[in-house]
This record gives sequence, structure tokens and C-alpha cells, in this order.
Amino acid sequence: MMPMGTGAPTTNRKGRTATRNVEETAMSHDADATPHLDFAGTTPYEDYVQADVLTHLQKPRSDDPGEMVFLVTTQVMELWFTVIVHEWETASRALDEGRVPVALDALKRSVRELEALNASWRPLGQLTPAQFNAYRGALGEGSGFQSAMYRRMEFLLGEKSASMLVPHRGAPRVHAELEKALQQPSLYDAVLRLLARRGFPVPAEVLERNLARRYEPSAAVEAVWTEIYRDPENHAEPARLGEALTDVAELVWRWRNDHLVATRRAMGAKVGTGGSAGVAWLEKRARNHVFPELWTARSHV
Repeated sequence: MMPMGTGAPTTNRKGRTATRNVEETAMSHDADATPHLDFAGTTPYEDYVQADVLTHLQKPRSDDPGEMVFLVTTQVMELWFTVIVHEWETASRALDEGRVPVALDALKRSVRELEALNASWRPLGQLTPAQFNAYRGALGEGSGFQSAMYRRMEFLLGEKSASMLVPHRGAPRVHAELEKALQQPSLYDAVLRLLARRGFPVPAEVLERNLARRYEPSAAVEAVWTEIYRDPENHAEPARLGEALTDVAELVWRWRNDHLVATRRAMGAKVGTGGSAGVAWLEKRARNHVFPELWTARSHV
């Protein structure tokens, strides 16, 4: 009788050594390979990323070195606003088409992006009043609430306000984009429409509301989420969607709270740039929870 495994192929020590030598030679060759350096025009990296454009957008208006940090951090935030808007619009379209997994993927990506956005406060989070005052005058009447892309984020969250279009009347393209976003369904509207199509009793007055107005909580919608959370096994996909939205809502709240704390440290209760109430305005915003019924429904489960 042949011993077990006798028919299996074998490799002797000499063969193993030869194979290892070939692999090491290949790795050494790869490590020594010179990357392609000669291009007819700009590099493919530059063509794709537009790094030269990005790194020359900073135009400080004071001599204080801290202004550069403030300016770059603010521009980075604008880029994160842009990609988060893209994710939420992607999720909204997918929900309208009934493609919940696609929507969930976009929402999960936006959660990681919101975490990166919130981390953007770290370079500014411990500014003293003296440090901020060193270049605050360079802002003039500029204020974060004038950010068009942040406003689109807020509109997608259901935080609609026609008055927030007024600062952008002098920029026709931006104004048109915001006006369109004001009239379109929010991300939450897309979720509620999906639930209604799946037989949940979302009331008509919610589905047919004036989309240009701020979303107001509904006891009937709260009851829908309560039903979903009481029986997550039979409502698995809506429950996962609810938790993805809750992750988003939590990070939006953290963004607002971090903004409040950074502002309070830098300028106390003084009037904000752009004429806002400063800390008082931010305190009011931090108290608002987006997707409100997702929070209140938990008390009934």
C-alpha cells in the first residue's frame, strides 16, 4: 500500500531555492524601476487632480501666518460639502428607483466623508480670540452661512429656507442651482416616498407637502419608524436605511456642535462675521435634529 500523499506533487529544496531567487530578482527589478518622468505636457496626475489650480487658490488678505490655515481649512470643507452633496443626490436618485443597496452604499460613504469633514475643525478648534482677531478683519462680511454648497447640503437634509437664496442673487448660476435644490425633494423625502411605495402608511400631507418649506415632524411618520424598529427582522432593509440615516444625522449634529464650540472659543458671544448672531445662531442650529422621527420613534420601541 502506498503511503498517504505519495501521489501529491513535491518540490525539493533546490527547486524551492531557485523559485525564491527568481521572485527576489523580480522584486528587486520592480523596486529599481524608474517611473515614467517625461511627458509632453503636464503630468497625467495634474490633468486629473488639477493640483496646480487647487494649490494656487489661496489668497490671504493679511500678514498673519494663521490666516493660511483658516483659508485652506475652509476650502477643504467646501470640497467635502461638494462630495457629500454628490453622495446624497446619488442616494436620493437610487431610492426613487428602488435601488436601496445603491443608496445605502452612498450613505455609508457619506458617513466616512462627514467624519473627515468634522475632523477639519481640528486646525481651528482651539483658536484664541487674539489669534482669530489677527486676521478676522480680512473676512469682511464673509461668513460660513453664505456657502452655497453647504446650503445645498442643508436643503438635502430638509432644512429648506427660501431666504437663504438671497445672498446669491449676484451669482446667477449658483442662485439657479440653489433655487432648483430648494424645489426638489430632500433626501428624507426620497426615503419617505420609498416607504410609502412599500406599503407603510406615510400620510399624503407629508408626501405632497410644499417641498420648498422646511420639513416638520409628523406623528404618523414617527409611527412608521416605530413599526420598522419594533420588527427589524421583517423590515430589514428599511431598518438598515433608518440606521444609515441616523449615522448621517448624528454626524451632522456633531458638525454643528463642533462649529459652535470653535466659534465660542475664538470669539465668545460677539456678533458673527456677516452680521449673524454668532454663537446664539449656532446654538439654535445645534438644537435641531435632522430626520427627527428617527430619534423620537426610539422612545416607543
